[in-house]
Amino acid sequence: MNEPTSNSRAPRNQTITLTDDEAQHYQGRLLSIHETTSPETLLNRTIHQDLFEVIPHLPDQFVDLLFIDPPYNLTKAFNKNTFTKMNESDYAKWFESWFVPLLRVLKPTASVYICGDWRSGSAIEQVASQYLLVQNRITWEREKGRGAQHNWKNASEDIWFFTMSKDYVFHVDDVKMKRKVIAPYRLTSGEPKDWEESTDGNYRLTYPSNLWTDLTVPFWSMPENTDHPTQKPEKLLAKIILASSRPDDVVLDPFLGSGTTSVVAKKLDRQFVGIERDLTYCCLAEKRLEMTELDRSIQGYQDGVFWERNSLKDQKSSVPNKSSRRPIRGEQLSW
Repeated sequence: MNEPTSNSRAPRNQTITLTDDEAQHYQGRLLSIHETTSPETLLNRTIHQDLFEVIPHLPDQFVDLLFIDPPYNLTKAFNKNTFTKMNESDYAKWFESWFVPLLRVLKPTASVYICGDWRSGSAIEQVASQYLLVQNRITWEREKGRGAQHNWKNASEDIWFFTMSKDYVFHVDDVKMKRKVIAPYRLTSGEPKDWEESTDGNYRLTYPSNLWTDLTVPFWSMPENTDHPTQKPEKLLAKIILASSRPDDVVLDPFLGSGTTSVVAKKLDRQFVGIERDLTYCCLAEKRLEMTELDRSIQGYQDGVFWERNSLKDQKSSVPNKSSRRPIRGEQLSW
């Protein structure tokens, strides 16, 4: 499985790893498909298979939300697999070769989010905009990695937001952010204007924008962290899933990695299908899905709102419990 041994970890390192016994156990849960398959067979499963093998056997129009985090156009190792940088034209052709056949699985009201960076963004926009409606481009701060001596440090990534049609869902009230009020303004009556006053501080509930600066890239002291080199934060997926799907909707991730999309979908009472070619990452995804039975928290999301980074004081993140719809408490925030 190529996983580092536990004795190579620092005492406070919470990175999720696999023992040989766990890998064998979770491998038995994985799915592979070789003929046209019903949605019921696929729902809430991890498919261990190459995407090109899977696409022909997926059913038509069963997906409500498609989240895609493909390899960016750079040379990078993903456990035993390596993606090699191409020229921009070849990258666009590679992207189109699996993206267009995948579109038939989407419902007419589906939304599509595609991750990229400055190297891959133009190819993504060029291809996807031929088939979908562009709604927005989100830029999020990815504050991680080393500085550059002869260039600007690469500290941001993009997420393209597309829809199949003009008929799509967007739940703006579910993705508002609670921010600290630095200079609170009061009405002549003395009442707060558009903000709340509390013993814990002054806060304002704000509309979500396409600039996200409230995310923490998973690292060793966070309980959601794995050894996947490009793991997305659970909070990032929570924003997308809450905004662009309903409970029980189907969320598909064709480059699942270590399982963040499936995990967050489960925590938020959506159904999911994840496709991943690497066995280690598939097993990590299954382990994380099992862990949600004990902890449904999402760091930075509490009481139905997303909190501005570093704004929670001695509080814990939570999501509704499916059986009672009441918040349950999770891990202490480590921002």
